[in-house]
Amino acid sequence: MHGLNLLGVALTVAATAYCGLALAAVLRARRRRLEAPPAALAPVSVLKPLCGAEPRLYENLRSVCEQDHPQFQIVCGVREADDPAGAVVERLQREFPQLDLVLVRDPRVHGANPKVSNLINLLPAARYDHLVIADADVAVPRDYLRRVCAPLAEAGVGVVTCLYRGHAVGGFWSRLGVQFIDDWFAPSVWIAHAFGSVRFGFGATLALRRQTLEAIGGFEVLRDELADDWWLAERARRLGLRTVLSDLVVSTDVTERRAAEWWAHELRWLRTIRSLAPLGYCFLFVSCTTPVALAGALLARSPLAAGWAAAALALRLVLHWTQSAPRPWRERWAGAWSVPLRDALLLATWAAGCFGKAVHWRGQRMRLAGSRSPARMDLFVSDSHKPL
Repeated sequence: MHGLNLLGVALTVAATAYCGLALAAVLRARRRRLEAPPAALAPVSVLKPLCGAEPRLYENLRSVCEQDHPQFQIVCGVREADDPAGAVVERLQREFPQLDLVLVRDPRVHGANPKVSNLINLLPAARYDHLVIADADVAVPRDYLRRVCAPLAEAGVGVVTCLYRGHAVGGFWSRLGVQFIDDWFAPSVWIAHAFGSVRFGFGATLALRRQTLEAIGGFEVLRDELADDWWLAERARRLGLRTVLSDLVVSTDVTERRAAEWWAHELRWLRTIRSLAPLGYCFLFVSCTTPVALAGALLARSPLAAGWAAAALALRLVLHWTQSAPRPWRERWAGAWSVPLRDALLLATWAAGCFGKAVHWRGQRMRLAGSRSPARMDLFVSDSHKPL
């Protein structure tokens, strides 16, 4: 019984410590501001691999078209000639006739990763040496290109990447997906960054020089890698180049409308994280604050553990309230009530992520084959869904 008491207290203390660190890291990140961009900005080519008419594709692409950068190009790409994303790009071409907005339709497939295959096809149309790669479901502010490209003027910078907040496009399950991003993923990134980690690379934005891309072997070296965004930045780091985590946070759509879609999406994220950092993944359960704190209090059955558990739950609610600050009050209150459920579901997906190597992405079923080197994703079942 004494051992269970100690275990219970340890769990409640760990949950409280994690939540306190997460809140402190988020508040620290909000005060962070990188140096202002230089007066003379290099021209930029933005690469947008597309697949299908996502719910807010027009709005997301339009946000890139409205940049206040003096000289930039947008290169969008689809594989199929009749992909509805092409019609969205053509609409924007008519709306912004002065903009250098290019649509590439190329059916060639390179390797198992459909997004990277699309990027390989897009690159020849990119005119400039500064490249920005961003997912189709990302919306950005008008000063986006100025801010994410500014660090590339510094010697030794390899890749600039952006963290993101969720934007629910759908019902209950998409809102839970937003909480996964805002309440768990983003704070854990800021914690790592506060302790000095720069091992980041997010598909929401990757900015780099063309010479850096060529030095790592081009997009071709990533064609079989599921976590292509992370490995692109990692390969640059292995050349001795720094990764900069931008102070700009962009928005990404969360579109899951059914439990099965939500489960497959989060399980893919967590198994991918496990493949990249298997040891660290083992301890991620501590970040599932509510069930860990309550389990600890039940095991210990002591006032001390109950006090720590109460502190953990209070910090968890403050963290949610802080991260949901840009949202309307009604959404913030609704999200607060779902915090215990969100944490319990995170623990369930974390446990499922401890086992298995299969993930589902873009209508394809894939197997993670390793974690030590890139190009380790094996495509073993492909559905009829159009790849990027």
